[in-house]
Amino acid sequence: MKQEIFLRKQLASEIIKGRRLTRQDDLSVFQHADLSELCEGADAIRKALCGDRIDLCTIINGRAGRCSENCKFCAQSSFSDTDCEKHGMLDTAAILADCKEREASGVHAYSIVTAGRTVEGKELDQLIAAYAALRRECNIRCCASHGFLSADALRRLIHAGVSIYHENIETSRRYFPNICTTHTYDDKIAEIRMAQKAGFTVCSGGIIGMGETFEDRVDMAVSLSELGIESIPLNALIPVKGTPLEDLAPLTKDEILRTAAMFRYLNPTAYIRMAAGRNYFEDGGRDLFKSGVNATITGDMLTTVGNNTNQDIAMLKELGFDLSKHEKREIEYEI
Repeated sequence: MKQEIFLRKQLASEIIKGRRLTRQDDLSVFQHADLSELCEGADAIRKALCGDRIDLCTIINGRAGRCSENCKFCAQSSFSDTDCEKHGMLDTAAILADCKEREASGVHAYSIVTAGRTVEGKELDQLIAAYAALRRECNIRCCASHGFLSADALRRLIHAGVSIYHENIETSRRYFPNICTTHTYDDKIAEIRMAQKAGFTVCSGGIIGMGETFEDRVDMAVSLSELGIESIPLNALIPVKGTPLEDLAPLTKDEILRTAAMFRYLNPTAYIRMAAGRNYFEDGGRDLFKSGVNATITGDMLTTVGNNTNQDIAMLKELGFDLSKHEKREIEYEI
């Protein structure tokens, strides 16, 4: 009982007043604390430090399938035998039409995601043209997720009007080699730092339920805090037939809630963005948004079914969140 009170009242209060947890703290408390107390404290931190503003992002699969990387969770990996969609780079007209439809539904950010290690050459030119069109014709923040881009490619994205770059670290440093061997954890960190240096806000998180321990999840949360990440997508694995992780048991709702709440304690001012896995909850994950989560991916995921945007908006309004549009980021660029 003393530990529960500590989490809900003392620790949450200290974080609200400015304390930040680090690797030197005893973080094992998050694994064993009473779940309701943990979630209540996380919600108090969110309300005090982030307010009621919520951020909705939607994604489009700009280039699908045939990925050269062997990430075990991914249906788009060429190392897996799945029936995922496969297509080359979408043209600008298709992306622009989709973005306008999503913007009209009330989302705040729009992300083009491409399968593959990187994007270069003519396909990079296509992407730059698409982002420039989105900047001209839509009033929405643009996010890019294109793997290991060069510094020059990142600069071109900035000039095209992209303000957010996405690069998940996926899991802990310790566990990463169990998930992927065609690139390294350090490759991920290097890309994040290069994107930050280029001027991007970085969106980076990972996946839980891939066989890692709770300590690995804590390590991922701490690493993201150390990197100063402002938007943290949190995915609960949905095992896909044909991938190496197809036989893993899905996480329970309590495991997902405990992890989301822990991420709020360790990243108290970030957007904790629930992505894949909300369909494990019958009601769209209502309890997640009372446990520290204040952002989400709405609409379908890349290879799995997501949540209906209109239903998400109705639920979030009922919970008291502010869904007003963010101001469009205007930047003067030196060409």
